[in-house]
Amino acid sequence: MRSGGVRRATVALATCGMFLTTLAACSGSRTEVRHGDVPRPGGPSGAARPSPTAKPARVPGVGERLWQRVPAGTRQILTVYGDGKNDPNGTVVLYEKHGTAWQRVQSWPSHNGKRGWTTDHRDSDERSPVGVFTLSDAGGLLDDPGTRLPYTQDEEAFASPYAWDENHWHDFDYVIAINYNRLAGTRPDDPTRPQGQSKGGGIWLHLDHGDGTLGCVSVPGSAMEYLLRRLDPKGKPVIVMGDKADLQA
Repeated sequence: MRSGGVRRATVALATCGMFLTTLAACSGSRTEVRHGDVPRPGGPSGAARPSPTAKPARVPGVGERLWQRVPAGTRQILTVYGDGKNDPNGTVVLYEKHGTAWQRVQSWPSHNGKRGWTTDHRDSDERSPVGVFTLSDAGGLLDDPGTRLPYTQDEEAFASPYAWDENHWHDFDYVIAINYNRLAGTRPDDPTRPQGQSKGGGIWLHLDHGDGTLGCVSVPGSAMEYLLRRLDPKGKPVIVMGDKADLQA
């Protein structure tokens, strides 16, 4: 083990769930989603014009309950469509808002908690929390790839312990903190848990290792690089995540 290896393992074990319990417990065509029936004003032209009080169109598969939690002004939504309540597989889709239309930008296969999803996440339950969470902070083992999010590069804090399986060695090359039970505006490995330790934490978007996590969402490395370069704090990015049934409820 090279110099600093013991410290690497100690730090990493204190970070993803806290943090071991959250990690071991991360392209589609462009389409548009618009308003449904739009009232047409009177007059000879009959041209369709959006009502000034009409709600923006939703991204597909997200019901009113969760849609109401999307912050005003959000123009980037990363939606995680879990295959099932107890399933670790899913699909991540990035949508961006142009005018009143949400456009599908890219999609990737994903994994979530190995036991699926929950609306009442608890520490070590091996499920990912259902909900709407802001995305404000990033980091990783590797250098900043050119993101507009605040980025923390740390070879010790984001290094996987040597004892972990080789498939997990690159999980934290890049991470984006999902703001579930954490303080937005802090580095991803900040241990503060505003709702208490029993509610878990250290829920990250990170590189995929081929199967379910202990709570994080994982995507291919190319997806992480793309998202880090694409997500813009000015667009108030959020992640809407859950199994398909809970997303639509």
